[in-house]
Amino acid sequence: MDKNAYWEKIVNTINDGLMLINPDGTIKMVNRAFETLTGYSAEEIIGESCKILGCDICETARRTKNKKIWCKMFEIEHNEIRKNRCRMKRKDGSFIPVLKTASILRDDNKLVGVVETLTDLSELAMLDEKVHIFSKQSSDGFSNLIGSSEKMKSVFDMIRKAGESNAPVMILGESGTGKELVAGALHLHGSRKKGPFIQLNCAALNETVLESELFGHVKGAFTGAYSHRIGRFEAANHGDFFLDEIGDIPLSIQTKLLRVLESGQFERVGDITPIKVDVRIITATNKNLEELIENGAFRQDLFFRINVIPINLPSLRERKEDIPLLTSHFIQHLKKETGKQIKGLSNSAMELFMDYNWPGNVRELKNALEYAFVTAGNSVIELEHLPRKVTSNLKLKADSDFLESNENVYVDEKSELINALKRTGGNQTKAAELLNINRVTVWNRMRKYGIDLKKVLSV
Repeated sequence: MDKNAYWEKIVNTINDGLMLINPDGTIKMVNRAFETLTGYSAEEIIGESCKILGCDICETARRTKNKKIWCKMFEIEHNEIRKNRCRMKRKDGSFIPVLKTASILRDDNKLVGVVETLTDLSELAMLDEKVHIFSKQSSDGFSNLIGSSEKMKSVFDMIRKAGESNAPVMILGESGTGKELVAGALHLHGSRKKGPFIQLNCAALNETVLESELFGHVKGAFTGAYSHRIGRFEAANHGDFFLDEIGDIPLSIQTKLLRVLESGQFERVGDITPIKVDVRIITATNKNLEELIENGAFRQDLFFRINVIPINLPSLRERKEDIPLLTSHFIQHLKKETGKQIKGLSNSAMELFMDYNWPGNVRELKNALEYAFVTAGNSVIELEHLPRKVTSNLKLKADSDFLESNENVYVDEKSELINALKRTGGNQTKAAELLNINRVTVWNRMRKYGIDLKKVLSV
């Protein structure tokens, strides 16, 4: 059998892109998979320099001190096979992640060229994003959003409805209410769940870096731009792009962002080639954008573009009935992480949780329990195991509620509490019922007056 007669058919059945490169860097041959992957036809690409593919790994490989050798690949003395992950530029200007496998070709020790295969890693990159989302999910609640209150049921219902739409979604809520979790849930329960989920915190970057992160840049666009880089918009093509802290975007970037939303096109920093994308925008903020608009810090037209489907997350103080459920959820996870067999909260600690306003919302609740797991033993979380901020705020509230200027009131208050504790055999809950106050107030008054329960019961 003449192998050469079947050579073209063989290489065209390979799923990976394949190309042969001459020693001078020109492309000599490609297969059909290469054409599909890059968008270039064989007629367009053959004879062109391999630099046309703009591989970021090659940018480094071509920086060689040997002026006679233009690429480090040709410095290989043996038949070594090299594998590298890189981003390669397609004909339409977009970049695609690939695994490049390259090997030198020799004929009687004479350099003939290089053979390279290109494996598309787009699906793998997308799976990485899915793993990132799922790592924050659990089997509890709705995509790790815990709650059975009517307010949270409304949020879950809105997520399901908005997920099937391509319209922009704005998530509004105080810090710590779970806006990032809602964005992930919108993607996982939406029509674009098979596409990528890309996210960016707009408050964490300065203007120059933010523009590059959003739209990408070409080599030499600014100081430090040593190679081409795709932006988050391009990476999110056919998927969802979550922009957190949207209220912190500078006005100059707002203008460019508005153009992308209106036309679906943008240019990388330092380039004039338009890139078209199909991306659904999800934004989040804890700021009042309407106030920012009045102050000239946020564009009204951009606000109308991104605020098509608003989802309002309630603060924890607005859904206190969910606190026991959230507490149980976090305790179960902390038990697995720490190995501590803590059963839960004491009655007084739970009453404190229900009475506290939680300015930091669910995040503060979780942090308080993480603190308690450090300070408590393998039993029950008591008041003394909780952060001082939580207990001191409650004590101030309790003291202000019952503070009186008449010294006789203090005496009566103390004696009434001692009598109630004696009548109930030291049961603080029943003593609270007798005095028509809550159990946390009993605990605060015992601390306030230095009442020792053992001494009270022994008298």
